Amino acid sequence: MKYCVLYNPFSGNGHGREEAENLKKILKDELKFISMPDISDFNSFFKKTKEDIIICGGDGTLNYFINHTNNIDYDNNILYYSTGTGNDFYNDVGDNNKFPFNINKYLKNLPIVTVNSKDYCFLNGVGYGIDGYCCEEGDRLKKKNNKPVNYTSIAIKGLLYKYKPCDATIYVDGERYDFEKVWLAPTMNGRFYGGGMMIAPNQDRLNSEHKVTIVVMYGKGKLQTLLAFPSIFKGKHIEKKNMIKVFEGYNIKVEFKRPTALQIDGETFTGITEYTVNTR
Repeated sequence: MKYCVLYNPFSGNGHGREEAENLKKILKDELKFISMPDISDFNSFFKKTKEDIIICGGDGTLNYFINHTNNIDYDNNILYYSTGTGNDFYNDVGDNNKFPFNINKYLKNLPIVTVNSKDYCFLNGVGYGIDGYCCEEGDRLKKKNNKPVNYTSIAIKGLLYKYKPCDATIYVDGERYDFEKVWLAPTMNGRFYGGGMMIAPNQDRLNSEHKVTIVVMYGKGKLQTLLAFPSIFKGKHIEKKNMIKVFEGYNIKVEFKRPTALQIDGETFTGITEYTVNTR
């Protein structure tokens, strides 16, 4: 059997091709390697490519793929081999041996987030607040060196010193909710973000209604918020009803009272005052 392997040369701290070639140790089939950024026209690519496709990379690579193929009909089987530094999609749906597995069913009917009047599909989630700040700070550190970024450490430092919460207004299917001192307000298609935090433990990315989940952490000071933060990794934070609100819906709008960084599947946008998510 022959596979077309799409890889991101920038994933895995710049070791994308090297990581992708590890497939040679797993598969005995013929592999054709193509750098994803070298594909100028995905519509033409799919017309010419009949093989099954293996995507190698992390969440950013998958986000790149879905946003370049969202309106294209293709019959190819799409498989995924997790090789990136951000693997929240794999944490949500993958198996333990990292063998390439079919992901076609996860790539359809994806929610759309609108930021600065531009639409983007997302696979995992939209982070807004200290989670966006963490991505912004992580990007800054990546420019300084090639060391792996510890987002948990960034979040803790942000909670203690640098990040300032702000008031927010959130609309869920037309219903308005006002919150003070909002630390984060992500909208999730999957359960995980931020490198393994189970922010939306009850979200099912294949739910038949195509609903998303928004989680709001709000109202408390630095110390109480910091003490609650570790519970996010196990999804236990949603039990803290006095500082966490969880909503499900089809149409979400989040407005912050001051510009704040936002991330979409790990891609950072700065100076954002609002975002909107629609699932239908």
